[in-house]
Amino acid sequence: MKSLKITAALAPALALMVFTGAVDADENWPQFRGPSQNNVSTAVGLPETWSDTENIVWKTPMPSWSGSSPVIWGDRVFVTSPSTPDDSESGEPVAQSALRGPGGPEILLLCLSKENGEILWQRTLATDNYLRRKHNASSPTPVTDGEHVWTLTGTGVVAAFDMDGNRQWEADLQEAYGPLGLMFGYGSSPLLHDGKLIIQVLHGYRTDDPSYLVAFDALTGEVVWRVERPTDAEHESPDAYTTPTLLEYGAQTQFVVTGGDYVTGHDPQTGEELWRAAGLNPRKLTNYRIISSAVAVDGMIYAPTRRRPLLALRAGGTGDVTSSHLAWQWDAAGGPDVPTPACDGTYFYMVEDRGMVTCLDAKTGEVIWGPEHTARGTVSASPLLADGKLYITNEDGVTTVLAAGPEFKVLAANEVPGVYVLSSFGVSGNQLFLRTATHLYCIGE
Repeated sequence: MKSLKITAALAPALALMVFTGAVDADENWPQFRGPSQNNVSTAVGLPETWSDTENIVWKTPMPSWSGSSPVIWGDRVFVTSPSTPDDSESGEPVAQSALRGPGGPEILLLCLSKENGEILWQRTLATDNYLRRKHNASSPTPVTDGEHVWTLTGTGVVAAFDMDGNRQWEADLQEAYGPLGLMFGYGSSPLLHDGKLIIQVLHGYRTDDPSYLVAFDALTGEVVWRVERPTDAEHESPDAYTTPTLLEYGAQTQFVVTGGDYVTGHDPQTGEELWRAAGLNPRKLTNYRIISSAVAVDGMIYAPTRRRPLLALRAGGTGDVTSSHLAWQWDAAGGPDVPTPACDGTYFYMVEDRGMVTCLDAKTGEVIWGPEHTARGTVSASPLLADGKLYITNEDGVTTVLAAGPEFKVLAANEVPGVYVLSSFGVSGNQLFLRTATHLYCIGE
């Protein structure tokens, strides 16, 4: 096995914050799907209506399009992006030319001022960008603890920076462990917990190498542990574009991984598999790659698949929990494929890619309302639950705002031009941060 390449000076030993929901969600949005990874924010005073000119605090041009989402800490906003496309000087808007290709060859990390959107600095993460349908090598969302920011590219380059953009260390997954073998390229985001940067590689379509989980010391880049994750899934079904999810249950903290026909729970200190549930691909189809990530909240684990089934498991099991801990299962229309659901422990909201929205009782799976065709067009972004509202953004930049709770009610439909929106919202204070193909928007009243 090749060794990891560690570069640059090591950061001083600083205590890392554990993302278990204790972060002030009103101000900081440190990772994909927020502080608790359930697409929920406790912020209040968020805007209900906006346009390209109304309730826009600022908007900053982006070099190209990306599926990664903004993360926010204090006065800094971080996004990743390909560099400007080579043909951007053709006279067309950047987004139009970018949508015909992957964007430029470089993958960038940009740091912006939350106050005015000024780009404070940018760094090159990799130089081998590629295009695979809705995915380029900037898809993974960064993670930050307010002292550092960590990035992962679709080419497997892992890097750590301080808040001023000084590179602390770098590692290359492909150099260490072999090629990333997913059909549509690598798109999982890293998870930060207890001083460890946890990364999953679930693949199989383009490789015979096993899937694995790896944890880096977040300050030094040294490998803390690496474990293989076995699967009997075949062809494309081992591939997963999901992101690991923290599970808090009693005094225990685990992380949950979905993909390769199974959902598994692991010890974050060692990577050891603690429990496993089958049922994500009951017909054992060979094209059941999974994109939508698991959600863990209030003693429950929700594991989407390719629209159906969606499994709801009770936490607390060990070994094979396929039957013993299944609380309910969704097999009807309306299940998500790309968007990750949102859940506050009472209501479970899921959005199907064609815009159908369904609200379920989070504990029983009983239908509260839906499916309702509300979000026009194709939806890839994950819905946001905040301030008594559910925000759903489609790929055309239209955000449908629904009333959260047991009554279905459409509050507004808001549009910003951006041609292409794959990213999920970031939230800070009473402001929303929306990444389109052309701009990063700060939206607030």
